[in-house]
Amino acid sequence: MADATIHTLVARERRIELGDVPLVMGILNATPDSFSDPGVAPALEARVELGRRLLEEGADLLDVGGESGVTNLPAVDPDEEIDRVAPLIARLASDGALLSVDTYKPAVAQAAIDAGAAIVNDPSGLIDSDVAAVCASSGAALAVTHTRARPKEKLSRPRYDDVVDDVKRLLAERLEAARDAGVPDERLLVCPGPDLGKDPAQTIELLRRLDEVRSLGLPILLAVSRKDFVGALTERAPRARLAGTLAAVGHGLDRGAHVLRVHDVAATRDYLVVRRALRGDVEVPDDLLLADDLRREPLPQETAARPQNEAAA
Repeated sequence: MADATIHTLVARERRIELGDVPLVMGILNATPDSFSDPGVAPALEARVELGRRLLEEGADLLDVGGESGVTNLPAVDPDEEIDRVAPLIARLASDGALLSVDTYKPAVAQAAIDAGAAIVNDPSGLIDSDVAAVCASSGAALAVTHTRARPKEKLSRPRYDDVVDDVKRLLAERLEAARDAGVPDERLLVCPGPDLGKDPAQTIELLRRLDEVRSLGLPILLAVSRKDFVGALTERAPRARLAGTLAAVGHGLDRGAHVLRVHDVAATRDYLVVRRALRGDVEVPDDLLLADDLRREPLPQETAARPQNEAAA
């Protein structure tokens, strides 16, 4: 099992070290129809607060999306998508947050970068190379994803002679297009695209062999949170897939992942803290103790006896 190769990712004026400790990318949907959390934050202020909460929980960066991957609905008009993501990015960028925009549309990418995004996470396989041109001219980093499906399209019976070979081959082609547009390797990441144009069995095969994607020589963005393959294995709906997601996260880290795109930031952070301690990646002090107030959950009568203002805190 391979640890992640060390890389330095340049995203506009930021230099981000990747390898020793994975980055946690919190998912911040600015859509009413996400497969995983529809309606959780229906308006700008609620989305800003959700973004700030994810940062407080330990997200290193946020991935803001204005069009869901749900395939039974039409694509969002670029102007509407910009209205969803640009004000949200501007608010969070003013707090100093590192931000990515999840889009395959050049106009949306440009508006998001103008608002303060430093990374474009293109889930389409760089279907429009003008997205790369936008990144080249702005200095933004670009995540290139493997998929044979067009945006908002679900492949009902995807066929691959070897899914991992296809991932490496298509990513290599699209990375070359990004380089031709002027994006240097220090600004590139790859995402193998779990579930994107793949059925659950194909995604599982891909993740079993994730370390082979390292041959592309670039940081790996791992997007396994609440995915269909987890649901197929566990027979659980999206919000009940946390345990399966964390199992996939650990597997991905063992095979070289650098950036973890997740919905459940706090739980992912807890997982990483315990994992690093057990692996010996961090020193554990001999006098490590559990705080008394964390030793057990309060009894019902203790909760009822608390002052009302304390209980509401």
